[in-house]
Amino acid sequence: MERFKNSIYCLVVLTMLSVSGKGQVASGRDLDFFIQQGLNSSPVLNDYRNQQLSNRMDSLRWRAGYRPQLSASSAGMYAPVVKGYGYDKTLTNGQSLEALLSLNYMLVGKDKINQQITQSKIHSDSLTYAANWSALDLKKNITDQYLNAYASQEQMVFNAEVYELLKKEEQLLKKLTRANTYKQSEYLTFLVTFQQQHLTWKQAEIQFKNDYAILNYLCGITDTARNQLKTPDIITSSPLIAAFFNTRFKLDSLKNENDKRGVSLNYRPKTNIYVNGGYNSSFLLQPYKNFGTSVGFTLSIPIYDGHQKAIQLHQLNIQQETGAAYKAFFIRQHQQQLNLLWQQIRENQALYPQINEQIRFAKSLMEVDSQLLTTGDLRIADYIIAINNYLAAKNLLRQTHINGFKLINQFNFWNR
Repeated sequence: MERFKNSIYCLVVLTMLSVSGKGQVASGRDLDFFIQQGLNSSPVLNDYRNQQLSNRMDSLRWRAGYRPQLSASSAGMYAPVVKGYGYDKTLTNGQSLEALLSLNYMLVGKDKINQQITQSKIHSDSLTYAANWSALDLKKNITDQYLNAYASQEQMVFNAEVYELLKKEEQLLKKLTRANTYKQSEYLTFLVTFQQQHLTWKQAEIQFKNDYAILNYLCGITDTARNQLKTPDIITSSPLIAAFFNTRFKLDSLKNENDKRGVSLNYRPKTNIYVNGGYNSSFLLQPYKNFGTSVGFTLSIPIYDGHQKAIQLHQLNIQQETGAAYKAFFIRQHQQQLNLLWQQIRENQALYPQINEQIRFAKSLMEVDSQLLTTGDLRIADYIIAINNYLAAKNLLRQTHINGFKLINQFNFWNR
């Protein structure tokens, strides 16, 4: 009986260790490892990086387009006249040849260049913002799945420890039953509980394997080996920061204003100048002297376009009003969401004293029942009920702990 009593105390101690995570060794993988793996293997983030490089190339390309453009061109023509039939030589000169080297330069004002620079910067900032949002979303999903796998691992370890302890008690109870200290029916009741615990352990093991495989899938890890997961270190960020998600509305507003400037600049006069030199001859008169050069310019002044400019500006104003409505709605919903999550976090934390009190009562009951077992004054069924109550309280504490981590993870995601 003394051995049976000591085993009960071992059950209590091991149960507390498995829940608190102090039994975990430091050689496993932590949350940061999986997040880093997921970020490194994400094709979406790689796509955004390539888009940033492409945007830089576009910026270089339009800058090069505003510089002087040098080109070489050549054209030849021969229009024969046979027995008086053919093109009019007054128009065609019969034949011609030109080979020119031309330099063209578009005169662009400083305002147009600044507008293009701003457009490129806004696009770059938008890509950076989208990449950061994608990375945050990936981190959130990986963290949620890590918590699922960690909870499954803790449940598996806990059920395995309980099974091993019950396995030892089953041997002891078998001897006590043969000694007529307990009835055969009571021993069979304990045996059923023992077998159920074995199935529970195996189910928890299967669940852990599945959750770990999903975690590897999210992170792009092809390794089929399973490492021990360390206790996550997740804390609540400073309340009500919430600046990151408003950045997209700021970028939309900047883009809208810059587009308006672009529309206005498109209706300013446009001037091009050119210089060319080379050979241009019809071969009718002293073709060896037809080397020369020319300079010129083109000027385009918009006068009337059917009010297209006003229509484009009106469209941009409509887009701006739509964006303002979305921003106002998002701010309201976002604030409500943060308040709700913060309330759930506080309510979840408030459960710990009640659960710990329940665990304390369940533990005291088990200690009392262990003393009664030594004298045979307690039914095995009552002792099993006491064990189940204690295990249920411990499982509730573990689940509350994991739910708290998940709530903090959601709060930290939106509170940026």
